[in-house]
Amino acid sequence: MLRMSKQYGLGYLSMMVMEKLGLVEQHAARAGMAGLKVEWSVLGGPGPQIDALLAGQADFIGPGGTTLATLWDKTYGTPQEVRALSALQCMPFVMVTRQERIRTIGDLTEKDRIALPGVKITGHALSLEMAAAQKWGFDQYAKLDPLTVTLAHPDAMAAVVGGQSEITCHFASSPFYYYELATPGMHQVLKSYDVTGGKHTNGVLMTSRKFHDANPKLCGAVLAAQKEANALIKADPRKAAEIYLAMTGEKQVPAEKFAEWVADPDVEYTTVPLKTLEFATFMHKVGRIKRVAPRWQDMYFEESHDVAGS
Repeated sequence: MLRMSKQYGLGYLSMMVMEKLGLVEQHAARAGMAGLKVEWSVLGGPGPQIDALLAGQADFIGPGGTTLATLWDKTYGTPQEVRALSALQCMPFVMVTRQERIRTIGDLTEKDRIALPGVKITGHALSLEMAAAQKWGFDQYAKLDPLTVTLAHPDAMAAVVGGQSEITCHFASSPFYYYELATPGMHQVLKSYDVTGGKHTNGVLMTSRKFHDANPKLCGAVLAAQKEANALIKADPRKAAEIYLAMTGEKQVPAEKFAEWVADPDVEYTTVPLKTLEFATFMHKVGRIKRVAPRWQDMYFEESHDVAGS
């Protein structure tokens, strides 16, 4: 039994394709592991995923790159050391609001609340701190932290679109910012790519050193399945969109429009990690982690060492 856990959103499209088409099982069979059973679960936010991995209730999880830096730091040098097998995709975080007065982060006040999937450790939270440091000086990186609220993306979208809660902004992942920006009166405040100066990894596929070293063929099958899923997404965004819509039960957006979102040039479904150390170095500088890896490869297993990552 292989246990894999994903979260909500298009960031997990490759994992959804893997699940729907049984790609891990197919590649495992080719590697001599016929009959493999894969159990998939959906956990909202990085906290439950981290707990599941560390408790041995999940073999692979797919949180953000900043969660990888945190877990790698905490488990470094132990049998349970956590590393990534691969990146899941490059994808921006986009802050959206319906408040006309909020055009930049400089317009935020103490009355505003920013929903994101996890304070302090998620890529969304770190991108906000990096943006604050760029705008007001490094010593002010935490200036907006008191405004942040942990909320799963579906709940955050409902709150910011409804306009009746204390949530005035949602620092969202795909597809939630697409839904929000398609709503009359909503607009973009900040995109993480503008903070990092280009594309960065959003999610990563993580497991423990203990599991990885005990199951090399299985890890190889998972990576091969991911690469096949990525190739399908790139070649046939419409089919990938139909898989997502069928698995989520989403009926508000037609497949044609959703396929456009899947094919958005801002998004790349790839196993190659980007800007790993940029986030990790910032986290170390602000005291969020005790150590920063000398090379990005030190936070990834050997299968990804030969790609042109960063």
